[in-house]
Amino acid sequence: SGGKRFRALFCYWGWQSVTATIDNFDPLADAVTGPALPGIVLAASALEVFHAAALVHDDIMDNSDTRRGAPSAHKRFETLHRDGAWTGDAVAFGRSAGLLLGDLLLGWSDELFDRGTSLLADPAAGAAGRAEFATMRTEVTAGQYLDILEENAWASYPDAEALPRAHRVIVYKSAKYSIEAPLAIGAALGGGSAAQLAALRCFGLPLGVAYQLRDDMLGVFGDPDVTGKPAGDDLREGKRTVLIALARTKLPTHVRHVIDELLGDSDLDSQQVEMIRTSLIECGAVDHVERIIDHNVGLAQAAIRDAPLAASARSQLLDLADTVTRRVA
Repeated sequence: SGGKRFRALFCYWGWQSVTATIDNFDPLADAVTGPALPGIVLAASALEVFHAAALVHDDIMDNSDTRRGAPSAHKRFETLHRDGAWTGDAVAFGRSAGLLLGDLLLGWSDELFDRGTSLLADPAAGAAGRAEFATMRTEVTAGQYLDILEENAWASYPDAEALPRAHRVIVYKSAKYSIEAPLAIGAALGGGSAAQLAALRCFGLPLGVAYQLRDDMLGVFGDPDVTGKPAGDDLREGKRTVLIALARTKLPTHVRHVIDELLGDSDLDSQQVEMIRTSLIECGAVDHVERIIDHNVGLAQAAIRDAPLAASARSQLLDLADTVTRRVA
């Protein structure tokens, strides 16, 4: 039902960047007829199914009622319970069924990935891709824990630690998972060299940071009709993002205290959301985040400018770098 498919795209172009001719490569000629393509498509699809599982679980943890403008999975199950006038607690049923759906999707993602690697001619490449996939799952799970930890434990740590802690959440919850890992998985499945994987990681990590910073901005300032989420949803969830960490270093003490009290209040009204937004803009935190985004995009672009990667794939990756950081949803 939609979605941006970024992880599948980065997996595919990670594969193309190491399997295609380095210079003057036609991006379609070999890809369409290549015998490895069905396996790569299945592996890339596995990343999307894994992401669907993560979103189902994430919406439960964040108590999010919507996803892409429609009821989130656990809310759909909750509605089934209510519409059926079943016995027991509708909310508990929705949450439990949502957890099971997320687990089911996790299992399906494994099956898809294994089907994909079974189609590859080189078993060693399949094993290397599977190792990258396993690392990705571990890192994003740790990142999700760090995210909920910061929402709950932020006040227990010195203010000076807020920014590096928020950056650590970005790295493990999103940057590695959304871009670096899919690139590495695709390249590993293509039998990429250590130098090629290193170049893709140096591209993927800063771009992943920029990607999540844009996501954080949209979580506060995004248009609900475009994002499919209520305005200021991250503020109601109490997300301790880089944007918030930077703002806390710039805001007057009394304003900082007010925002600390409001963040995480699920009943924030539109006026309170607008007050926080205005404060974030006026203190310079928004402009600061935009500069960090631009800086990280620049680091990513420089990392693959002269890398030993297929020219056409490099061009596609640079286009994707612009797409993922200039998006509005």
